[in-house]
Amino acid sequence: MFGGLGGVNPAQMKAMMKQLGIKQEEVPAKRVIIEKEDGRIIIEDPKVIKMTMQGQDNWQITGEAREESLEAEISDDDVQLVIEKTGKSESEVRRVLNETKDIAEAIVRLS
Repeated sequence: MFGGLGGVNPAQMKAMMKQLGIKQEEVPAKRVIIEKEDGRIIIEDPKVIKMTMQGQDNWQITGEAREESLEAEISDDDVQLVIEKTGKSESEVRRVLNETKDIAEAIVRLS
């Protein structure tokens, strides 16, 4: 757990942490997802450690991560459908679809 601490063995380290009021437990997790404004980070098969110190929980997550963007692709078919229903220009339709990410809401807004 704490590499490079000289001759301190794991049992001694655990005893010292307990003396300091630090509680540690491994959490059996399949996946960790961190939601961001513009996407998310996904960590599959992570090693998750929960440490509680002075009533505060701290999380340590180790594993291979990948990032995903939340930007949804707007298809040309979606754009055409909204143009047909509203009679608005392609640029205006694309702008509203980018804002709403929802065909029905875009049609309502543009009608």
